[in-house]
Amino acid sequence: MVLGILKEDSFDNRVSIIPDTAAALLKMGFKEILLEAGAGELAGYRDGSYTAQGVQVVSGKDVLSKSDIVAKINPLTEAQAGQLKVGQMLIGQYNPLTNQDVVQPLLAGKVTAFSLDMLPRSTRAQAMDVLSSMATVSGYKAVLLAASEFNGFFPMFMTAAGTIKPAKVLILGAGVAGLQAIATAKRLGAVVEAFDVRAAAKEEVLSLGAKFVDVEGAAESAAAGGYAIEQSEEFKQRQAEAVHKHASMADVIICTAQIPGRKAPILLRKATVDAMKPGSVIIDLAASSGGNCEYCENGKTSVVNGVKIIGNSYLPASVPRDASAMFSKNILNFMKILAPKGEMVLNFEDDILEGSCIAHQGQVISPRLKALLTPA
Repeated sequence: MVLGILKEDSFDNRVSIIPDTAAALLKMGFKEILLEAGAGELAGYRDGSYTAQGVQVVSGKDVLSKSDIVAKINPLTEAQAGQLKVGQMLIGQYNPLTNQDVVQPLLAGKVTAFSLDMLPRSTRAQAMDVLSSMATVSGYKAVLLAASEFNGFFPMFMTAAGTIKPAKVLILGAGVAGLQAIATAKRLGAVVEAFDVRAAAKEEVLSLGAKFVDVEGAAESAAAGGYAIEQSEEFKQRQAEAVHKHASMADVIICTAQIPGRKAPILLRKATVDAMKPGSVIIDLAASSGGNCEYCENGKTSVVNGVKIIGNSYLPASVPRDASAMFSKNILNFMKILAPKGEMVLNFEDDILEGSCIAHQGQVISPRLKALLTPA
C-alpha cells in the first residue's frame, strides 16, 4: 500500500507524520510513502530528512492521486476532497461530533475516513489517542502564553526592593490539558487551584500540588468514558458561585472544560470576568466549541475591563515539532491495528477501528457519530 502525507492548512504548522515514523511504517511493509513538498518544513522537518528515510517528495496532486491512504491532521479542503477516489482512505482529526458538516462529503465520495479523536476511552487506545497528546501540548503552552501576557511574575521573588507575591492561577477542568497546565504553572512558581466536576480528578490535582475547588453534588456517568457530563441547574448555580469566588481572586485562568459532542459549558460568566483584577489573563482552550468564558471569541484576543481574554483551541500548532512527533506516533500505533504488515485489515469488530471510522462506503460506522446523526 502507498501512504501519502499532505501539507497542513496555513493556520497549522504541524505535519501528520515525521521522518522517523515514516521509516517505521516502511519497515512495517508499506510499499511507498509520498510526501507533499514542504509538508514538514514549518515543524522543523525538511524534505531531505524524509528522503533520507526512503520517502518520495512529490506534489500535493500526486499525493492524492497515487496514495491508498492519505494522512492529514485537519480535514481536507474542498479542492483536495474533490480529487479523492472511491475507496481511498483518510486518517486525521476531524472532530465530527462538533463539526458534522465534514462528514457528508466523505460519505458522498465513498471514501473511508478514520478520525483519531473518536477512539474509545480505553487502555488499549491510549497509545493512539490524539486528544490526549494534543491536550498535553495545549495545557503546557497555555500557561507559557499566559505567563508572557500577564503583567506580573509567576513565582515569588524576594528582592532588595521587597517581596513579590506569586501569581494565583485557576485551572477550570482537570483533564489532560488541565493537569498539564497545573504541572507547568507549578513549575513556574505560581499558586494553583483547579476545578473539575469529576470526583476522580481531585486526587490527581492534589498530587500535583494544587488546591482542588470542591463543589459537592456533581453528576457523573461511567458511560461518559471519563469525560464530564451535563449538570443539573442546581449544581450549576453552586458551581457558578464557587468559580466566581475563586476566579475574582485569580491572576490567570486557564479554561479547558469540554463535553464531547456538545457546546462547552460556560464557567466564567461576564459578571465574574468583570470582577477580576485589571491585568489578569484568561486562556480559553475550549474556544472552538463555544468557550468556557462567556466573553470568549474563537481565534480572537479581546480585552474587557482590563482583563485579556485569549480564545485559542489550536495551541498545538504553535509547538509544531513535538506536537507533530506525538501525533505521528499516535498514527504509527493506529497503523499497527489498521495495516499491521502494510496491508489493510478492515475489521470493524475491533472497537478501535469501529469507534474511529466516520465514513466507509457511504455509511457512518462509528456508533457515537451514528447516534448523533440519526434522527430521534
